[in-house]
Amino acid sequence: MDKIRNILKFLRENNFYPNAKIITGSPTNVEVVIEGKKILMFCSNDYLGLANNEVLKKAAHKAVDEYGVGSGGSRLVSGNTDIQNQLEEVIAKYKGCEAAITFSTGYMANTGAIPAILDVMNLKKIGNKVVPLPSLTKNIILSDELNHASIIDGCRLGHSKIVVFKHKDMKDLESKLKKYKKHRKLIVTDGVFSMDGDITPLPEIVKLAKKYNALTMVDDAHGSGVLGKDGRGTVEHFGLEPSDIDIIMGTFTKAFGGVGGFVAGSKLLIDYLKVAARTYIFSAPIPPVISAALVAAVHEAETNESLRKNLNDNAVYLRTRLNKMGFDTLSSETQIIPVLIGEESKCIKFSDLLFDKGILAPTIRWPAVPWGQARLRLTVKATHTKEQINLLLENMEKIGKELKII
Repeated sequence: MDKIRNILKFLRENNFYPNAKIITGSPTNVEVVIEGKKILMFCSNDYLGLANNEVLKKAAHKAVDEYGVGSGGSRLVSGNTDIQNQLEEVIAKYKGCEAAITFSTGYMANTGAIPAILDVMNLKKIGNKVVPLPSLTKNIILSDELNHASIIDGCRLGHSKIVVFKHKDMKDLESKLKKYKKHRKLIVTDGVFSMDGDITPLPEIVKLAKKYNALTMVDDAHGSGVLGKDGRGTVEHFGLEPSDIDIIMGTFTKAFGGVGGFVAGSKLLIDYLKVAARTYIFSAPIPPVISAALVAAVHEAETNESLRKNLNDNAVYLRTRLNKMGFDTLSSETQIIPVLIGEESKCIKFSDLLFDKGILAPTIRWPAVPWGQARLRLTVKATHTKEQINLLLENMEKIGKELKII
């Protein structure tokens, strides 16, 4: 406990301990209430503004009367309802896959699916028994160095050798694939990287996977509902077929405005995960009331093209103006727009000054990003107005000059 006390003391004395603002009322509106005053939100993952969509709320109201609040048990015991199965059918169809499985969170989707996939590589049927193969080191998981923490933790749980390749570096990935040519391999990557806002080179990854006989998995948490003509994600964005990717993971927490995660793929894969993914077997599922709202959310995301257009227009406008001012937005090409500050204390100061002006844009710092690479992680929504974005830009420029960042 002394070590814990010392770490907390260091974080608090140096103003590094997170100061999560308490929001009164809905946290997903463009304008929220914090400490009794109205604040513009520029850090929400509710990209399409569906969390407060009237169609979704109506579906939830109807479902809560029919199903109640909770699930009552895990899916394999007593918590398996028709609406949860409908959600899986809807998201599978939307993603162009044979089937899908849902999890309570996106984090649990990755930490359940990745170990299950890696474990099956070590199994062999002998007679009427399934036994583990003698060497676990024959399994290799190749993971982008900027993958989300849930992927990293899923890899750690997978009892396999983890090989990290340089961010979006296909030459480095291929060199590592060559090195482990005779091993069983899984390549896993974010579709849209959550801290930098850039998109993985998925066609090149698919090509290398086929060349070196590797499975592929893409975490499309920040691409689902956003990228592609119909918002089907990174796969559609690049004009690939869903069958080109073995495992497609996503969340309902971002563009779909709810909560939960999913994995989509072949029926064979999904049937297996239902008996092998521990975070599915031993956890309560997404409640029926949320599942009902999410069925409506997927339909809205698919059919309301204007929301995606507004989101993309807002992202391009904000990013272009920030770059012209002299801010470093790294390699962002989506609605996630990091503004690199570097020094933790200076980034915290920047965020505090923005809050004083009525704008919420929290600091992203270690351990979420490497030490010395603190940043403001701005996100825009389809429902932000140009006037609201211009207010952010005006204050970004003033504070940036005041702190000698631009």
